[in-house]
Formats: sequence, structure tokens, C-alpha cells
Amino acid sequence: MKLTRRETMVLGAGAAAALSLGAMPAYASLTDDAIAAMTGGAEVMDGGIDLTAPEIAENGNTVPIEVSAEGAEAIALFAAGNPTPAVATFNFGPLAGSSSGSTRIRLAKTQDVIAVAKMKDGSYRRASATVKVTIGGCGG
Repeated sequence: MKLTRRETMVLGAGAAAALSLGAMPAYASLTDDAIAAMTGGAEVMDGGIDLTAPEIAENGNTVPIEVSAEGAEAIALFAAGNPTPAVATFNFGPLAGSSSGSTRIRLAKTQDVIAVAKMKDGSYRRASATVKVTIGGCGG
């Protein structure tokens, strides 16, 4: 079988599209696995945690994130579209003035940022925000 140049280009573009579409569920699975590892498989309730992230980040290299949850022992941040979804964990001891933290994270592309808080009563709370990235921070 002999392929023309045009057929080769179409096959190559189709393969590239299939690979790029197939990568996103793998990242989503990594995020779910990381959250399950933190919670030990416990149920995660929505609400009870404040997550502040920009709606649009002009540069994915440095995206400011703030998170707080009254009565939290720990808060973890996850970037669902990054190759390594776990980006930060804040641990709060008994002498902590507040259960809040802020940082700057790197985002590869437009994606959800998820915050999961472990509360003092053993429950878990979750909040998420979608950040639209115009210039990717992880080589994008």
C-alpha cells in the first residue's frame, strides 16, 4: 500500500489528536487517586472551604491561589490538568492563628484547581475553581 503525502499528513494529525484527547482522562484519574490517597477513600463533602483563584491567568507560570477553612487540620491543593496534580499541602498545628494559606502555582493549561481540607472532626471538605490559562506554565 502506498500512501500519498496528504494521506500521511491526515493520519499523523489524527494520531496526534487521539493522543492529546486520551491524555486528559489519565490526569483526571491521577487527581482522583491523589485525593483518595489523602482521604483514605472517605467521602468528601462540598463546601466549608474557601478557594480564591483568578478566573483568567495570563501566565500559567505563576497563578496566585488562596485557601482557607475554619477548623481544618490540613488543606491540599490539586491541579487536575497537570501531569503531577498535587501542588501544595498546608498543615495547621494547635498554635496556628488561622487555617489559611496562599501560594503561587504553575498550571499547564486551562483546568480546575481543587482544594481538599481535612477537618478536625475527621471529615473532608472540597472546593474547586476553573482557571483559564492563556500562556501555559509547564512547557505549553
